[in-house]
Amino acid sequence: MKQTEKTIRESQGRITRRGLMLGGIQLGVMGILTMRMRKMQLEDSENYRMLAEGNSVKFRLIPPTRGLIYERNGLLIAGNEQLYRISITREDVDDLDRVMADLRELIPMTDEQVTDMLAELRKRPRTVPVTVADRVSWQEFSRVAVNAPALSGVTPEVGLSRIYPRHEDFAHILGYVGPVSDYDLSKIENPDPVLMLPGFQLGKLGVEAKLEDELRGKAGQRQVEVNSAGREMRELGRREGTPGENVQLTLDYKLQNFALQRMGDESAACVVIDVTNGDVLACASAPSFDANLFVRGISVNDYKTLTQDDHRPLADKTVQGLYPPGSTYKMVTALAALEAGLVTPDEKIYCRGFTEISGRRFHCWKHAGHGYLNMMQSLEQSCDCYYYELAQRVGIDRMSAMAERLGFGQKPDLPMSAVKDGIAPTRAWKRERYGKDWQVGDSVNASIGQGYVLVSPMQLAIMAARIASGKEITPHIIKSKNGIEVPRPEPAHLNMPDAMLNNVRRGMDAVVNGVHATAAKSKVVKAEWRMAGKTGTSQVRNITAAERARGVIRNDQLPWKRRDHGLFVCYAPVDNPRYAVSVVVEHGMGGSTAAAPIARDVMLFALAGGLPPLDAYPKSQRAQIEERFSKLNLVDPDLAKPSGTSRA
Repeated sequence: MKQTEKTIRESQGRITRRGLMLGGIQLGVMGILTMRMRKMQLEDSENYRMLAEGNSVKFRLIPPTRGLIYERNGLLIAGNEQLYRISITREDVDDLDRVMADLRELIPMTDEQVTDMLAELRKRPRTVPVTVADRVSWQEFSRVAVNAPALSGVTPEVGLSRIYPRHEDFAHILGYVGPVSDYDLSKIENPDPVLMLPGFQLGKLGVEAKLEDELRGKAGQRQVEVNSAGREMRELGRREGTPGENVQLTLDYKLQNFALQRMGDESAACVVIDVTNGDVLACASAPSFDANLFVRGISVNDYKTLTQDDHRPLADKTVQGLYPPGSTYKMVTALAALEAGLVTPDEKIYCRGFTEISGRRFHCWKHAGHGYLNMMQSLEQSCDCYYYELAQRVGIDRMSAMAERLGFGQKPDLPMSAVKDGIAPTRAWKRERYGKDWQVGDSVNASIGQGYVLVSPMQLAIMAARIASGKEITPHIIKSKNGIEVPRPEPAHLNMPDAMLNNVRRGMDAVVNGVHATAAKSKVVKAEWRMAGKTGTSQVRNITAAERARGVIRNDQLPWKRRDHGLFVCYAPVDNPRYAVSVVVEHGMGGSTAAAPIARDVMLFALAGGLPPLDAYPKSQRAQIEERFSKLNLVDPDLAKPSGTSRA
């Protein structure tokens, strides 16, 4: 049918409109694509470049250098040593079994080690490097490094490991570091990624654990290019981490070494505190152990030797050991009675060898009794019956309140592991602990440091320092961090009149220097170093009435673990106290025979700044002292022989 001119014009108009519409749509799409391409090329190019390189660029953490630890004179006591290790990142491994087999051709590995490593690798996330060989030799390290291009995912690394140059001397205070375990990670809410690094070490005990955050530092980061097999080709960038803080302790390495050497084979503890500021100069627990054994992975035999030793070398007896203080507690009882106005220094109390209370006899150590004694004489001769009488007047609550003011029953704020607070018992304490009422006999036992009372050697040293200074001396072992002194607040006054304290001080002076001194054999004859102290012997077994009737068995006839503990606390010089010392010898049988001689030698070493001069000892003892010192393996060769005169 022939179209009319009008129809043709209408058809052409429709085609033109459709064409224009289609063209407009095409232009719109092209515009959108152009804008998108512009955005991708100009604005988002960096993001897409990073995505494109994601398979060839990796970010690796750089472990920080652990902070160093020094003693007060600047001697390094915890440092870092270089070592070589081999690690594997499973994400970059083609065939794990084949890689381990190839690696075994280069470094010696037992079947058991290979099995354990494969299990560890499969247990850990694929992206986490795992150490398969630690502390390898340079030759082994070199062989792996040369063959690294053929070992996918294998990385030979140069790392740092903790080392303790003084071995046993500071083991209990410093503690040690070790590999990060699953248990360690479970205790941390948001673990630092650096803890996942192969061979990374974490503080496990002591200062290393308590100051972990300061000592660890902050990890760095490096950007590396890797090939399709996961092998590193080149380093693209690096940001170094922040090393851990360097820490300086208040401890003196010579004094610490001497105290440990002087205790010898005893199971014992010794603490030395600077009376003027609370600095702990020595904190020795014997026997000790080499902390390096734990850093390097202690063997089963070595660990068994330490744990099965009845002298407990792994326990820090200075803060973890709790002992009945014995007669060293008598100063507490005396001060409580004086403060309450229930006794005067000159009042004499009769000792007939026992005190009978409610039909029960409480015996004095001297069977025949001491007769009439005043306070100074009671301390000098360590009469028990004198304090049985004071206990009945004062009561346990006043005694315990005084004990707490002198540092007992209070946990010292020290960055050490398992620090104990001990027990300064009260009526409420016994009711809560045992559901029983306090008895007069409990107070009587407590008055001479027996019964429920328990203290640590650190607390004994604190007590001696507070009595000597009249101030609330608190112990410190951190001197500085990164060279900046840690502030130590000025100790407050004990709020006890000097006249009251002097009554006890005179008694402690008489313990060492009096006519009837219980520690006369530990006298210091050098006048300017005159020493005051108090002996203590604490029972670890109950003596029955039947045994008393037939004769008390002597300590040296008992098995070692059933013998009494020997204790001694002291300070010197008497006129201007500088140091306070406490010594506890487990099962040492007597404070005057076991603990006091050690305490005197340690005190004199502190005063002399080195091996004590022989003229500080009574003439009759000098040959014996010289022979004793000659057998010590001291830290410095120039301390091997004592001089005849003072080195002060």
